[in-house]
Amino acid sequence: MQLPPKVTDRAFDRLAEIGAADQGQALRVAVEGGGCSGFQYEIKLDTPTDDDLILGNGAEKVLIDSTSLPFLTGATIDFTEELIGARFVIDNPNATASCGCGTSFSI
Repeated sequence: MQLPPKVTDRAFDRLAEIGAADQGQALRVAVEGGGCSGFQYEIKLDTPTDDDLILGNGAEKVLIDSTSLPFLTGATIDFTEELIGARFVIDNPNATASCGCGTSFSI
């Protein structure tokens, strides 16, 4: 059985801080071909479509399309603030390698 991705409270808190739901938006996490390791994450604000898995915490939502979902099985979507900047990050147990930028990975 495939486990859906988890979204941390920090990620939902950040979505609330930027007012995503107030703008009718949610955080879309998608996997696309490309990047320096074969696949890359696309993370952006978007509106839901019919084939999205919607993960929610109150008004704030995270969207994952049906094509990306198998690549994100058991992953954790988080928000981190470091010296180099603040960003949404994905801890993906399916990735066998990733690049330094954190947005590209291979399976």
